[in-house]
Amino acid sequence: MLRINQLKIKYDHNETEFKNKLCSLLNVKADDIKSFDVVRQSIDARKKPEIFYSYVVDVFLKNEQAYLKGAGKKKQGSVFVKTEKEIYEFPFKGDFKNDPVIVIGSGPCGLFCAYNLIKNGFNVILLERGRDVDRRTEDVQSFWESGKLDTSSNVQFGEGGAGTFSDGKLNTLVKDKNGRNREVLDTFVRFGAKSSIIYDSKPHLGTDVLKNVVKNIRNEIISLGGKVLFESKVTDFLIENGKINGVVINDNEKIYSENVVLAVGHSARDTFYKLLSKNVEMEAKAFAVGFRVMHPQAMINREMYGDESNEILGAAPYKVTAKTSFNRGVYSFCMCPGGYVVNASSEENRTAVNGMSYSDRGSRNANSAIIVSVDPKDFGSDEPLAGIEFQRSLEEKAFRSGDGNIPLQRYSDFKADVLSKSEEADLKADLNSEKECDMIEPVCKGKFVFSKVSDILPRECNLAFVEAMEVFGRQIKGFDRDDTILAAVESRTSSPVRILRDEDFQSNIKGLFPCGEGAGYAGGITSAAMVGIKVAEAVAKRLSNL
Repeated sequence: MLRINQLKIKYDHNETEFKNKLCSLLNVKADDIKSFDVVRQSIDARKKPEIFYSYVVDVFLKNEQAYLKGAGKKKQGSVFVKTEKEIYEFPFKGDFKNDPVIVIGSGPCGLFCAYNLIKNGFNVILLERGRDVDRRTEDVQSFWESGKLDTSSNVQFGEGGAGTFSDGKLNTLVKDKNGRNREVLDTFVRFGAKSSIIYDSKPHLGTDVLKNVVKNIRNEIISLGGKVLFESKVTDFLIENGKINGVVINDNEKIYSENVVLAVGHSARDTFYKLLSKNVEMEAKAFAVGFRVMHPQAMINREMYGDESNEILGAAPYKVTAKTSFNRGVYSFCMCPGGYVVNASSEENRTAVNGMSYSDRGSRNANSAIIVSVDPKDFGSDEPLAGIEFQRSLEEKAFRSGDGNIPLQRYSDFKADVLSKSEEADLKADLNSEKECDMIEPVCKGKFVFSKVSDILPRECNLAFVEAMEVFGRQIKGFDRDDTILAAVESRTSSPVRILRDEDFQSNIKGLFPCGEGAGYAGGITSAAMVGIKVAEAVAKRLSNL
């Protein structure tokens, strides 16, 4: 197999043009190509409006050896490399008759851990504190419409984890030499995702597609003999002599196992406190906080692609980052092209926001979290869970600011530290805007109100945010426009705690395997799923050695 590492061609090419480009690069005839697979597709818009796709392609020739000795001899290295296809194989086979492995949490980490264990013969019980994805969707929609929160079934808790109500982005920066990344993407495709996620450099599913995918994986786990228990909150851990023996569900039911995978999300705050009381070793870690920032998607498209709308390329993403004079990094996170700002709260009297897109990315606005780095020095305590209390304090301020609704503020008002007005006529007068289309209007899931989000973050974080926004405005024209809308508070970017573990992925409590975003070992759907596979391997290895 030959791998072409850079095939550059105009984005609106057809299949014939693509194959002709392959033939030209390899100096072969079309009949010499047996087949080819696109490994990666990315957009090159550096010379817009001339926009290209850049491909990595695996090519299978009818007589590869002869080609390498002849016409291809001079082209190796500069045009292509000879390579082998990566195929992931789970390294252990289990005995279903053994005691079950308990997996806590049905986010991507727990889901992929349970799925890989069960399909390789290991007995599994998957526990989820929230509801199945269909009932969860109803609960979330009800919350957005009424403001009445279900603390067990919401944007953070329930089947699929927090990522279910997001853009469903699947790109990751994790280096993968063992094929786990491809295995994750292949699994998503097997259970309902579009095949293009395998090669797209910035793959995404959309929350509507992701819901069906996680449901299909759950049904497969059940069909293979595993158990999936919803509304089953782990309220205690059975530990004796430094070893895990099982868990307590909903304060009354005990399930026994000497292998427990802790794949809870970053919002399982009560679980972290219970673990700390059980002397599970953990430490506070740095994370980031900030705001959801809304811009017109047409503006982002124009700046990224040179055109306000492109049916082939779709809604444009962006990525920005800055190092400020306050020695704090400020950067975009979880960017949602054509998306919505959503009320992602999970605790009473506390407001947190997130971003979400459907598969069509069809909203008129783009949004992303613009977040400022914070670390244990900002938390006011050296306790392991001080970061949680720091998050809670910000969320309580956001709740008060919006009176339970999503609090919004225009960027010009944020800088001036004044209340944003909600009346359209007043806004136009303040911003010297005459045309309705000039105004950025909020696109949210959940009720919202204009208020003063400038009162929520620490002052130094606000100053770093403004400094970075001015930098981003020079990178993307209009990014720092006065009517940019800020929504508060983006506080759940990553876990504020890391549960310590050894080289075998076990905590100081043997048999307890902390993993995923909640434990501080992943960041995003794909990386969490990859960690789930890796921990499944570690659990299988332990069981195989017993």
